[in-house]
Amino acid sequence: MRIVFFGSPIFALPSLSRCINLDNAEVIAIVTQPDRRQGRKSQLIPTPVKSMAINYGITNIFQPHKITNDIIEKISQLKPDVGIVAASGHILPEQLLAIFPNGVLNLHGSLLPKHRGASAVANAIIAGDSESGATIMKIVKEVDAGPILGQVRTPILITDTTSSLSERISNIGADLLIKILPQWINGEIKPEKQNVQLATHTKKLKKADGKINWYNSSNNIALTVRAFNPWPLANTMYKQKLFVIHQAWSIPDFYSEEKPGTIIEIIENENQNSSTFLRKTIAVVCGEGALGLTEIQRSGKKVQSIKDYLNGDRSFIGSNFD
Repeated sequence: MRIVFFGSPIFALPSLSRCINLDNAEVIAIVTQPDRRQGRKSQLIPTPVKSMAINYGITNIFQPHKITNDIIEKISQLKPDVGIVAASGHILPEQLLAIFPNGVLNLHGSLLPKHRGASAVANAIIAGDSESGATIMKIVKEVDAGPILGQVRTPILITDTTSSLSERISNIGADLLIKILPQWINGEIKPEKQNVQLATHTKKLKKADGKINWYNSSNNIALTVRAFNPWPLANTMYKQKLFVIHQAWSIPDFYSEEKPGTIIEIIENENQNSSTFLRKTIAVVCGEGALGLTEIQRSGKKVQSIKDYLNGDRSFIGSNFD
């Protein structure tokens, strides 16, 4: 089985690793995003998929911004059997799909037909879904609309961020992919058409999406804090400088006449049957409820617990986020 693997970020690594180590299979080429300049020295950094491919001695590595006829011709000359996609970031033209006798399979980070499109993991958290998972589907022209070959589910924990949930989905999805792939090649799987009536569509996250609107409910803001970690990170302005909230939780039943965005101290009783278990919670007044702060980061500073942060900023309580 001759595989061409399309992928770029860390999410794709478990699938690539399993494809490389699959019996009676060979990853003959990689298609990934171009190297990007990062850091203060603006060094060119390869994608995680490219780095893994090099480590495994894969020499056919293509890094186009866009799939062109030239790339399609080069891949065609390699005589591939099947294509595997895991977050490559490319649009695959029909001419490319046509060169694979067994089609191109995609690992998508949601339970299709729910959350078609980009940023599926983050959008599942924002939506307040109780579970997510991975779907293996055959790629067709319409985005994430192809027939389903298999799915695997995982609960969304109240502590899950996009980072932690993506890692879990990438691993269970890779296991599912390697189970399905030989069966698909041998004609043992009948694809299942997606129910269009149940389809929902996501939007690609932008940096601007991270800005918190304190007039939203604390439940909504707590979900976005988790969904926007590790990117674009939920943020606000404090004393005219960026202030990032890395971890927080919702206190939905809290009521205050203070303006949303006001930073307050709440005394909570952790044991309703006793008055001896009291804790001080630093929270932010929201349109509904309050947001308890756990880990924060002021511009130019390291990530800190709220307790450690207060040691250096006594004026924090009673002030306001912009």
